[in-house]
Amino acid sequence: MTRETSRKTWRALVPTGMLLAGALILAAAGQANAKTTQPVVVELFTSQGCSSCPPADEFLGELKRRDDVIALTLPVDYWDYLGWKDTLASPANSKRQKAYSRRRSDRRVFTPQMVLNGRISKIGSMRAAVTSAILKERDHPDRQWVPVNLTSDRDTITVTTGVRPDKLKIKQASLWLLLTNNEQSVAIKRGENRRRTIVYHNVVRQMVPIGTWTGDAFTIKLSKRDLMVDSYDACTVLLQADGAGPIIGAARLSSDQIRD
Repeated sequence: MTRETSRKTWRALVPTGMLLAGALILAAAGQANAKTTQPVVVELFTSQGCSSCPPADEFLGELKRRDDVIALTLPVDYWDYLGWKDTLASPANSKRQKAYSRRRSDRRVFTPQMVLNGRISKIGSMRAAVTSAILKERDHPDRQWVPVNLTSDRDTITVTTGVRPDKLKIKQASLWLLLTNNEQSVAIKRGENRRRTIVYHNVVRQMVPIGTWTGDAFTIKLSKRDLMVDSYDACTVLLQADGAGPIIGAARLSSDQIRD
């Protein structure tokens, strides 16, 4: 059974005025030299204490293999009182999920919940409904997408954005860097999933604001040393309006790419 929290208003935790130490912003006058792709960003809000979540956790592991999807797991902490403290959960993930619900005005916060491109909410275990929503979002004729490109060399990760499409009404958005681990296996000893070992995929361990996009193409160079990249497997960049608004650009570096 899908669990749902109370509809109490929650305040989103969205840091402002922050820029990652060591980042160098280089303004660019024209369109970024990046191939325009339009992946669908799927965020799974899940919990080790939720008996309904394992099918969605497994499904996300399948979605991450798709070229047209950037799949992310964001474990939440509000089911910890049920007898098992989620070992991967972050209060920031819970606040992000609640900020999404407030933005949609439906106040629906539950696990397993998948949020597509920061806008569309689906029950994460309902494969057919999620798959259909991904295809509709990916192929929507009016979808406006800002090219975002990630590259890596020995010392830096470079983030490059394109210019604002003419039909895109959003004029400003935040760039977020998400550091992830590809797979984390957890043996759960208590609670609803006791005696189960569950594998979590593309688990978000850090989410850091790295800059503000105002419609022009620009480049940010990030120090791998400052990011402590060696502690993680991969990274994703999201270009997102209003903290918890629509995601209008995204890119990902795999573990192989990030270590080149």
